[in-house]
Amino acid sequence: MKKDSRIKLFKNKVNSGAAVTRNVSLEHAKGDFIAFLDSDDLWYSDKLEKQVSFMGDQINFSFTAYELIDAENVKVGKTVDTKQKGSFNYQNQLRKKATMGCSTVMLRRSAFNDIKMPLIRTRQDYALWLKLLKTGESAVILNEILTQYRILPDSISRNKIKAAQKTWFVYREIEKLSFFSACISFIFYAWRGVFKTQ
Repeated sequence: MKKDSRIKLFKNKVNSGAAVTRNVSLEHAKGDFIAFLDSDDLWYSDKLEKQVSFMGDQINFSFTAYELIDAENVKVGKTVDTKQKGSFNYQNQLRKKATMGCSTVMLRRSAFNDIKMPLIRTRQDYALWLKLLKTGESAVILNEILTQYRILPDSISRNKIKAAQKTWFVYREIEKLSFFSACISFIFYAWRGVFKTQ
């Protein structure tokens, strides 16, 4: 495999978790477009090219649809966000109207003052999306499957109880929603988790 001088590798001294690792990468990133790729996930070869073109000069926050694969890279027949259209604001995302997988997102750095994930074990990406959308920006979907998200038996995000607990934590401790507002958002989140469409 040919080396590409544009690719730089940074290694944590200890296992520091996803939030710290992503923030270290953000500190070293030089370009105006920021994209995330978790170690278990895959991008289609033209994902970045298509997403940059899609964003053009007008869109500052975008995400794509994605499909699920297993540990052997076999598609499991499940897709996410393929029926979504248009843009999503802060209130939309409080109620999780789109999944907005971390490995699908692309941001324009110059549009945001602070792109940094909170230091929580899970849902740090969701907390960041909310923080960015709270500035008045909207996230626009590129409705094409350009990312593959790997489902593993021990995946943190597979544990729906823990995921729900962390989502509640984001509502109450990070977003500082009132108990009533958090309950309303959580009902929408839970409903979509049960009846999630493609």
